[in-house]
Amino acid sequence: MTTTTPLDYTAAGVDYSKIDPLKLLAQKAARDTAGNLRHHRVEEIAATRGESAYVMDIGGTLIASITECLGTKALLADVVRPLTGKTHYDSIAQDTIAMAVNDLITVGATPLSVHAYWSAGGSDWFNDADRMRDLVNGWQKACDTCQVSWGGGETPALAGVVEAGRIDLAASSVGVIPSRDRLTLGDKLQAGDAIVLLASSGIHANGVSLARKLVERLPDGYATKIADGRLYGEALLDPTTLYVPVTEALFAAGIVPHYSANITGHGWRKIMRHPAELTYRFDFVPPVPPVLQFVQQHAAIDDFEAYGSLNMGVGFAFFVAPEQAEQVVALAKSVGVDAWVAGRVEAGPKQVVIEPLGVTYGEGDLHLRA
Repeated sequence: MTTTTPLDYTAAGVDYSKIDPLKLLAQKAARDTAGNLRHHRVEEIAATRGESAYVMDIGGTLIASITECLGTKALLADVVRPLTGKTHYDSIAQDTIAMAVNDLITVGATPLSVHAYWSAGGSDWFNDADRMRDLVNGWQKACDTCQVSWGGGETPALAGVVEAGRIDLAASSVGVIPSRDRLTLGDKLQAGDAIVLLASSGIHANGVSLARKLVERLPDGYATKIADGRLYGEALLDPTTLYVPVTEALFAAGIVPHYSANITGHGWRKIMRHPAELTYRFDFVPPVPPVLQFVQQHAAIDDFEAYGSLNMGVGFAFFVAPEQAEQVVALAKSVGVDAWVAGRVEAGPKQVVIEPLGVTYGEGDLHLRA
């Protein structure tokens, strides 16, 4: 069933024009606290403010940190469980960790530890043995994939704050950047750099509110078949790709990207996250996973809206010296992640130009820095 009425991200209850001002306000207040570090003989790396992870210099050792939450994907797992007979909490455990570590690696860090925050709507949530087993096993497996230690966490029961029968999942991660040469803040980003895109596994954990809202238009709901023959709900629960093995492979080969971007909320607009006035031009668009093709078709949204809100098959971007681009692709594929040399950085106004689609995002389409 299709409809001609577009269902965009705002209609699904997520309006970045209302959320982003709070982020900018918080950034300004947070920046004013940096002087407190002097009492501990610690210095912040000021250029990391506005980036995906925060970095401090502690006696010459660079430490990066990040906190991220899963969002509403746990609601998907709960509603799809009767259709598949699986809890899917092993998958969304990986999603939660990926939200943190995929941000951490953008600054050149090797993740070292992960902490869990599992906040339930009441103690009864923890009585489901299958769900808890899958959550714990999935969390441990994701940690092992990233070669990080699970340091601990918090499991509050917050009746009246979190809805009964629900859980809010989040993760924090700490990592180390062995030397300033590996600090990836875009100071070397320049016209002529190649843009290497890494494949996503599907919707990941961003755009889920839109995907859930879309169910109202589907007579068979989450049981609707998509083009690859799978159930819509099941395909939405494919876990987010962990990109840590890719960055570690690059570092082992002596390759340090000039800049990196984790493609999450704001879709391909995130590619112009760096504050520099540069144009990011693409002459190739990677294949779109069937579940995202389905979302775009049935939500009746055009390419501008789809690529500006969803990852559309791309979960991460590297900006590298052109002579290193093909090696980056080969290294990503060697650890099981598809990749493409898809574009280039040019001198010019700050914008993302996706030539095959005729889509352009300008500087005014992204507001992430105070």
